[in-house]
Formats: sequence, structure tokens, C-alpha cells
Amino acid sequence: MASDTAAPAPEAAHVTRRPLWRRITGSFLFQLCAAFVVFGLILSFVAKPYWVPSGSMEETLQVGDRVLVNRLAYLGGATPHTGDIVVFDADEAWDGGVRAPGNPIKAALSWIGEVTGFGPSGPHTLIKRVIAGPGQTVKCCTADGRLIVDGKPLDEPYVFQDFPFQAGSLDCTTTPASTRCLPEVTVPKDSYLVMGDHRSNSSDGAIRCRGRTAPDAGCWRWARSEDIVGRAAVILWPVGRWSGL
Repeated sequence: MASDTAAPAPEAAHVTRRPLWRRITGSFLFQLCAAFVVFGLILSFVAKPYWVPSGSMEETLQVGDRVLVNRLAYLGGATPHTGDIVVFDADEAWDGGVRAPGNPIKAALSWIGEVTGFGPSGPHTLIKRVIAGPGQTVKCCTADGRLIVDGKPLDEPYVFQDFPFQAGSLDCTTTPASTRCLPEVTVPKDSYLVMGDHRSNSSDGAIRCRGRTAPDAGCWRWARSEDIVGRAAVILWPVGRWSGL
């Protein structure tokens, strides 16, 4: 005969709530914010993409190239060397320096482009090649039209479409002098002389001094140590142009 006594109910499962910190850190919103923070730290302290806006660095860099800038390259006492390609924030001497877009939409798009590297970078950010650093003496030209740094001619196979120069007919002794010619100058402290590889199409540190032979300290523009963002290390885009720099 079956017993009419009801079976005891199973003991209710013990429910354990996750700690508050686990619930917060496990949320999608927190993880999204954390990703943005990490991304921002990488851009600020490690590496940053940069969009090449002009042809001043042709043929090394083409308009629209995206390069990765190594922001750690000059930490620990390291300094830029002749031949390095650097990205820097131009001061007021460079055609007015920083100019904030008046249109808020354009300002937002400019900020996104500068942060991601996949759009126009800030109007104050330039990319050039280092020619000489603090205390070094620069002048131009040798008999065959080369730049001279600390008395030694530079070998610059990367230069594209330089200014015209012909010994005896258009050089630094003729009138007019070749626009390749530059007055002798010593680079100031904490400054760098930078030029574009496409010399005849680069509004660079020497552009206002071209064709002059007499000293003129006021014509030079410098990339200051404190304004250098980092060294361009790699071409990221387009894929067909992947290469180190």
C-alpha cells in the first residue's frame, strides 16, 4: 500500500550574488570605457597613426599614406638624428602654427582624424626629415650641390626633385644664386632643422632662407624638442606600401 505521506521538497538552491566589483567590471559599458582608456594611453604614450597630408615628403611618403609614429623613440635621453623622419607640432613660426577650425563639425572630424590617423590630422602637425640637431652647423652647398653638416657633405639618396643647381652657371657664387643655397647657421639649443624629401615642394625649416648666402638668423624655422611627437617608423596604409622607415 502506497504511503500518502508527501515527499519532502528539495532544498532550495543557494543563490550567490557576484560581488559588486565583478558586476561592474563585467558590464559591457565598463569594458567599452576601458578599451577607450587603453586606446588613449597607447596613442598618448606608445604609438600613434598619422595621415600624410601633402607631397613634401615624396617619394618616401605619398599623399594619403598612414604612418605609425613611435612615441617612445626619444625617451630616456635619446634624441633625433640626421635622417630620422619625425612628426612634430609646429609653433607660430610655421605659417601661423595651430589654427582651430571654426566649424564645430569640422573640428570634431579633425579631432577624429588626428586620433585615429584615418583622416586629416591637425593643421599644426607636420612630418619632415631631420637634417641637423642642437649645436650642429649647416650650410649649402658643396661644388656638387650637397648640404654640409659640421663640415661634411650629406649623402641624401631620398631627395626628390631638388632645387636647380649647376656649378659655374647657377650655384652659390652666381647672381642670382641657386635656390638650393643656404646661409651658414648653427642650430639653436633644443631645436632641429627639418626639411622635406621633395625639396622643391616643401615649406620646411629652410624655405625662407633659399637663395641667400649672407647670414640671416631670422629666416629659419625650427622643430623644437618639446614639440616632437615621435619618429615615423612604419607605413601602415595602403597595404601595398607596407614598409619600415
